[in-house]
Amino acid sequence: MAHPKINDLQAFLAVARDQSFTKAAAKLGLTPSALSHTMRSLEERLGVRLLSRTTRNVAPTDAGERLMRAIAPLFDQIAIEVDALGELRDKPRGTLRVTCTDDSIELCLRPMLTDFLKDYPDITLELYVDYGFTNVVEERFDAGIRLGEAISKDMIAVRIGPDWRLMVVGSPAYFARHPAPATPHDLTGLPCVNIRHRPSGSVYAWEFEKNGQAFTVKVEGQLVFNSIMHVLNAAVDGIGLAYVPEQLVAPYLADGRLKEVLGDWCPTFQGFHLYYPNRRQASPAFSAFVDALKYR
Repeated sequence: MAHPKINDLQAFLAVARDQSFTKAAAKLGLTPSALSHTMRSLEERLGVRLLSRTTRNVAPTDAGERLMRAIAPLFDQIAIEVDALGELRDKPRGTLRVTCTDDSIELCLRPMLTDFLKDYPDITLELYVDYGFTNVVEERFDAGIRLGEAISKDMIAVRIGPDWRLMVVGSPAYFARHPAPATPHDLTGLPCVNIRHRPSGSVYAWEFEKNGQAFTVKVEGQLVFNSIMHVLNAAVDGIGLAYVPEQLVAPYLADGRLKEVLGDWCPTFQGFHLYYPNRRQASPAFSAFVDALKYR
């Protein structure tokens, strides 16, 4: 069997990852027809079908999935090593893609961004707000940011913020119309603002704890967001009670725009962590980013 060319394997990876000849061809600087011809030639040389094609979709076959799992980490490592050569040339450079939530941006990234971008003018950060617990390996992110308890054990996790608790808050206008809940179970009869992390997932059930007993309460309301910042704004506007991080709500408590209730029932959660897959050698740009974010 003739050994495939490196460029053909890279082309296969692009098609398999994007599941589109059009998208992959644009990234590779080829025409879709030329890329399709390259894939057919590769399959002929290997004597096995790598891609399943329909009029609308293209996806790896079982053999294609096996090949992709085998060679993708090797090409990723090559890219890391090439990027690392920049350390011998000048300051770290490159683009870093990070999946995160809007509150992690506000609490952990925003305070360091101005100085970081000034110190590393050749680094570009692409921050993608997503509450869906994105798989950073499959989606080809350099890293993600989540609460420590939500990170898979096979990931490297670096703490970038302190532990914090969620707080049930409402505006003065809200409490002028509705009674303050005495226990979390009273929330079921009050309008609240919900958050849904994934489009296909369930609405988040509010977590509480007292005297060593943990439980959840499913609240109701007319508004559901996938962004905690909008949940907070809705509470400020008096639409409903909200369950939001104490660090975000602190300024609103200080100036009276919000009031906390059920404080004795709200547990503490692990702080935000930067997580990423194990790497034999990280790029200088990524190392600089991790060091700038570390919680000290």
